[in-house]
Amino acid sequence: MALEHDRTAQRGEEILAVLGTASEDLRAPGPDARRARFRKLAASVLAFHHATPCLFYADPEHGKEGYGIGPFLDERTGRMWIHGDLHTGRFGASMDATGRLVFGATGFDEAYVGPFTWDLKRFAASLALRGRVTALGDEQITGLVRRYAGAYRERIHALAAGARHEEVPPLTLDNAEGPVLGTLRRARAGTRAGMLAGRTGIRDFDRRFRSGEDTVELDAATRYTILAAFDGYLESLPDTSLARPDSYRVKDVVGRRDGAGPAAYDILLEGGSDALEDDVVISMRPGRTPALSRHLADRALREHVRHEGHRTVLAQRALQAHTDPWLGWTELDGAGQLVAEVSPYTVALDWSSVDETAEPAELAALVADLGRATADLHAAAGDGSGRALVPFAAERAVDAAIAADEEAFPELLTDFAHRSAARTLADHRIFVDLLRNGRVPGA
Repeated sequence: MALEHDRTAQRGEEILAVLGTASEDLRAPGPDARRARFRKLAASVLAFHHATPCLFYADPEHGKEGYGIGPFLDERTGRMWIHGDLHTGRFGASMDATGRLVFGATGFDEAYVGPFTWDLKRFAASLALRGRVTALGDEQITGLVRRYAGAYRERIHALAAGARHEEVPPLTLDNAEGPVLGTLRRARAGTRAGMLAGRTGIRDFDRRFRSGEDTVELDAATRYTILAAFDGYLESLPDTSLARPDSYRVKDVVGRRDGAGPAAYDILLEGGSDALEDDVVISMRPGRTPALSRHLADRALREHVRHEGHRTVLAQRALQAHTDPWLGWTELDGAGQLVAEVSPYTVALDWSSVDETAEPAELAALVADLGRATADLHAAAGDGSGRALVPFAAERAVDAAIAADEEAFPELLTDFAHRSAARTLADHRIFVDLLRNGRVPGA
């Protein structure tokens, strides 16, 4: 009993040490914001897992994998563009640059270059944890992880073999089923007019931001600084985004509050035409330090990017086909910023309805879709703007690595998923005790 107590105490100290250097998400500005954040993590082990990639990558099991040494890793598959935080809550629908609604991975703040297996392991661990929370048996969880691995493997092989686009199209309204189709339909039901009505109003025959509890009015000096950063943002956009210069005429600027002060700024633009319903809202916020960058000292990446906002944009453009045309970066008071559209067509996959009502076959089909979406993510990583850092076809490298040991691939993920889920459940219990006893800094 004493030994177990000592191990728990030691693990508690390790958790505190990792959280002490965690991402900006866990160090929200203001004590009220931090307390609310930590209470949310205490209330849900899934929220805890999703918010702490820092703990995931601090796991000694990753060890040598960070240097490309491990199953299915070599000098290519050990260093390619990866999402960095791929869990069950990181999928949804969005509208791409061609105007098509596409289902895939979302949220690229943690994206980096590293072992492709880390994306798969993090998702598999998240899937196993969700299975435990929803009372699935170990065999059911194993089956779901294997289904995910199989769908990923099949898709990556087809892409590596040079399958035509119509043979392996992305998940869209034309071919999706089940919860994925439901997510895309909810995205389609969104409207720009509805989004604008919630944030803006018409004054003097033009649109302006509304005041609210989460908004911060800006003084003239701050507004000038934001507009100067906006000019820098324009320089980060690809030439194809600048088809109509009037689209970038600024109508209004407002701060968005997070805790003690503004954490982001919203900028209202003219949009695609002079019509008020075509106005566009973009958000400017600080770039975040990815958790795995503390374990992967990638010199080439650090020399290539200017700051975390630049890195996030570069990674998202590498990992997505037809990325948001408003996506860009800039600097504000010397700090890197990420800029992206506030889109009415961005909708997350609703797991609550899946957990409550999905039949086993429907759940397995959904997991397979997520495996295919993950393969699409990695296949895009070997093309486009990321080629300067990943100068090879990622899907071919991954396909060749898996082909060397087909049977071991799903076993790698299932074994890790069960171990990681058990470890996260134990870590969450320790975190709650630390929080209750006032040990978590800032809480």
